[in-house]
Amino acid sequence: QVQLVESGGGLVQAGGSLRLSCAASGRTLSWYAMGWFRQAPGKEREFVATINWSGGITYYAASVKGRFTISRDSAKNTVFLQMNSLKPEDTAVYYCAARAGVGGIFTAPSDYNYWGQGTQVTVSS
Repeated sequence: QVQLVESGGGLVQAGGSLRLSCAASGRTLSWYAMGWFRQAPGKEREFVATINWSGGITYYAASVKGRFTISRDSAKNTVFLQMNSLKPEDTAVYYCAARAGVGGIFTAPSDYNYWGQGTQVTVSS
């Protein structure tokens, strides 16, 4: 069993930056693909970014590519999402997710086995 805890959310002005963290416990994340998703009020949960088990492959939603960076620190069993040039439309609850396995790029919520509780990101205009 993997427990995931997100942190780093908050209120920021448009154009600002935030760094989200997702700390894992229970198991090492070494053999897990990790993803970040977000959900705005009244909308479905949507894919933001993913990183494979080794950290060598990343993939982003078109809406965040070039502004967000996903990374992982195996020693700390933590995954990060650096968010720059934030826009009001980035406002949402951000969730991290884990999927056991070493192959492929996974962008659907149903691809992931474990989820954190979410952290609120609010971008003011």
